[in-house]
Parts: sequence; structure tokens; C-alpha cells
Amino acid sequence: MGDGPGVHDSGVHDSGDRRLRSGEVARRAGVNVQTLRYYERRGLIAEPDRSPGGQRHYPPDTVALLGIIRAAQRLGFTLDEVAELLDTGRRHSTPDLQASARAKLAEIDRRIQDLRTIRTALADVIDARCDSLTACTCPACPLPFAGLAGSDDRR
Repeated sequence: MGDGPGVHDSGVHDSGDRRLRSGEVARRAGVNVQTLRYYERRGLIAEPDRSPGGQRHYPPDTVALLGIIRAAQRLGFTLDEVAELLDTGRRHSTPDLQASARAKLAEIDRRIQDLRTIRTALADVIDARCDSLTACTCPACPLPFAGLAGSDDRR
């Protein structure tokens, strides 16, 4: 996260904030310890300091960062996209979030349209009382190519 007010070169905060162990960070953030380690391996959160006994000691702001990551995922961003946005934001302030949010919104709109199309097709199947995907016997089967599935005609 870089050196800033209240941070020594060692990365230890001098503001009285105590470091948190893995289980405490995970509990506060609502994730499991394996998720915490996975995010660390992916570079989403910084590798924490270690105690002489090898225990991880995270800065308290890790909990907030995990909340940000989870919120971005709920907005539909993949972990790769979250990593890219976090990296860009760490380097400098940019309008990348706006562009990414617009692209994600367009993607979601396309997915919603696809789901509406699928919903309409399923409702048509139910209304027509289709009885088979490959050999439907309903009078007005809305399934495309249902009659071709059992055909021996291979051109």
C-alpha cells in the first residue's frame, strides 16, 4: 500500500493499530482463511509481515480491502478485473473504474437480454406442452430442429 502517514519503512503502523492474524482478518471480512491465502497468492492483497514463528500479521486495513474486493465481485467483476482495477488505483487515480463499470454494465445488459430470450423460449416450450427435446410430439413444437434430431438424412 506504500509508505504514508503513520507507516514506518518496516510497514508497521505507528498509529496504535495492531496487526491481525489470518483467522481474525478472515472472520472480520466474512471470508475463510483459504480465500485470504488465495487472494494473497493472486496479488489482490499484499503479503503480510510474519512473526518470528511464521504467523501472518496483516494490517487492519486488509479487512476493508477484502470488503472492496467482495463488493466488486458482487457487481460482477471477475478477480482478474478486480486485480487490474486495484493495481491501476494503487499506481494512480484514473477513470478506469468508469470505463470498466460501463463495460461490465453492457455485458450484464447482454446477459439479461440472453436470459429474457431463454425465458421466452422456455415459456413457449411449456405452453406448447413439449414432451421431448429430440422427438417432441406436440402439434406446434417451438423447439428448433426437434424433428431433425432423429433424422437419418445426413447431407
